[in-house]
Amino acid sequence: MINQLNGKKFVLCINNKGNEASLEQWKIYQCLPDNQAEIHNEIRVIDEEGEDYLYPSKFFSDVLLEPSVAEIFLTEHSIKA
Repeated sequence: MINQLNGKKFVLCINNKGNEASLEQWKIYQCLPDNQAEIHNEIRVIDEEGEDYLYPSKFFSDVLLEPSVAEIFLTEHSIKA
């Protein structure tokens, strides 16, 4: 199981309070590395349109996917980050 595939990391939204319009609780998202965001306890998450936004890290949990599932996730979501 992996939580990264070719540098792409996956997280599960466990809390969307205050961000209900932009985050779906219990949904898996791809995130991008952002050292500056991490310093501020934030995470850069990619939405369905391929745009990335910062959210509090505590809203997410790392998720482990089988490599084949991660590849399908990336293909189905057309994420090219």
